[in-house]
Amino acid sequence: MKAADILMDEHRVIERVLTVLETAAQRLESAQPISPAFFMNAADFIKGFADGCHHKKEEGVLFVAMMAHGVPDRGGPIGVMLAEHEQGRAFTRAMLSAAQRLEAGDQSARGEVVSNALGYVTLLRQHIFKEDNILFPMADRVIPPAEQEKVSADFERVEHEETGAGVHEKYLALAEKLEKEVEN
Repeated sequence: MKAADILMDEHRVIERVLTVLETAAQRLESAQPISPAFFMNAADFIKGFADGCHHKKEEGVLFVAMMAHGVPDRGGPIGVMLAEHEQGRAFTRAMLSAAQRLEAGDQSARGEVVSNALGYVTLLRQHIFKEDNILFPMADRVIPPAEQEKVSADFERVEHEETGAGVHEKYLALAEKLEKEVEN
């Protein structure tokens, strides 16, 4: 499987979580029952899967391969993606912190949970669109076919050595749990 296809498959999982995160934030905003733990679990998914599994492959493998073939890391699409990864991390940290305060009884944190969750959802939807439609096709053009196989193999290495065996599956199960929680 091509590197871009692997990343786009992961995007589909992330989008599922974005959908339920948006629904949960809207429920919280309208004072419907939703546990602060939902947002803490969503932050765990974001940190472990979106950032841990997915962004590690992009930043540590794909972007490096693209830069080796002349795509600059500053002032171009890679620089934009890296900045957006950092922005997503900031939204996630703020959402988690506010959810923890909300769980401890601080009702004033409700708005922070909502704004950071919705900010993350908006950012990531645009980010995924840009990667799927601009960055990944560019990677397919600049990285020679023989090196595409190495990139895919390096993704596997990241998945098993850096992230850890079973971690991917753990977060797929967490995505399903989040979906079920919002369905009820």
